[in-house]
This record gives sequence, structure tokens and C-alpha cells, in this order.
Amino acid sequence: MSNSIKIQVIYFAILRELTGLDKETFSIKQGNKPGDVLTSINERHEIDLGINFKIAVNDEFSDWDIELNEGDRLVFIPPVTGG
Repeated sequence: MSNSIKIQVIYFAILRELTGLDKETFSIKQGNKPGDVLTSINERHEIDLGINFKIAVNDEFSDWDIELNEGDRLVFIPPVTGG
């Protein structure tokens, strides 16, 4: 897979509970976006998370349409509720 890259996904809150992991490495196609990774997470762990998340790439809030690069750290930030 010469056009593949590796990224790291960091899991927090509900994602950590559902996957049982703190982090995970994914090999994805070059040009993939966070939504593609979320689909891979859903398939790999047989869960359906929806897309009600904010995202951060390399510790900075980002848009869903960003293309991921080799070595990126991707975090899905679940909605926070409270009072």
C-alpha cells in the first residue's frame, strides 16, 4: 500500500469506554479525512458513534474536511453536557 499513511487516534470519554483503548494506530489511504477514520473505527469495533463530535488534529481544533497526513494525531471530542 504505497499510498497509505499511518495516523494515531486518541480515545477519550465514551470512545475509550466503547473501544477499551486509550489510543490506536490506523493505516489509511492518503487523502482520507476524519469522517473516513470514524467509519473505520465503527467497523473495527462494531459500534455506531454517529458524527456528533468535534475533532482535533495534532492538538488543534480542526474541520471535518481536512486531509490527514502521515503521523497525524486525531482526537474525536464527544459532546459535553452538564449543569
